[in-house]
Amino acid sequence: MAELATIARPYAEALFKATPVAEQAAWLEQAQALSQVACDPQLRAFADNPRVTQEQVFDVINGAAKVSLAPAVANFLRTVLENGRLAALPLMVEQYQALVQARQGVSEARLISAYPITEAQVADVLEPLAKRFGRTLTAKVEVDPDLIGGVRVEVGDEVLDTSVKARLERMKSALLA
Repeated sequence: MAELATIARPYAEALFKATPVAEQAAWLEQAQALSQVACDPQLRAFADNPRVTQEQVFDVINGAAKVSLAPAVANFLRTVLENGRLAALPLMVEQYQALVQARQGVSEARLISAYPITEAQVADVLEPLAKRFGRTLTAKVEVDPDLIGGVRVEVGDEVLDTSVKARLERMKSALLA
């Protein structure tokens, strides 16, 4: 997985550098549509067929994406196909989205809870974290019953783990030390 992320980074950065600030939202929407199409296993099998040309793959992806691509986004897709990097396209789009959000002062917070939580609870968790990180946070909420209770918040590479599972692990380490 790290290999694909390493492959994806220069592509995401190149698309980001080419993105006019005024067109960020439109280009991000187009890239996300391409990413969804690229995740389809049937499309991947079609693209891997040696009898299929890159232009045919481009036409299929462009048609399935159901969005009108800006010329630069279309060129980006052609470059990805020419270099045989279709498998890394979803990661490219994720990294591109992170770059766009960073430019806007927004970050994604992955909020993992032991139980389903309401929007009000999410807001209560994110408000102090937004002040701590100095930017607006958008929440991606997941449920993981293994946490037993509490929440785990990941913003970029920083983790705040207040789950019961983490507390039990810390107590276990202290007792065994």
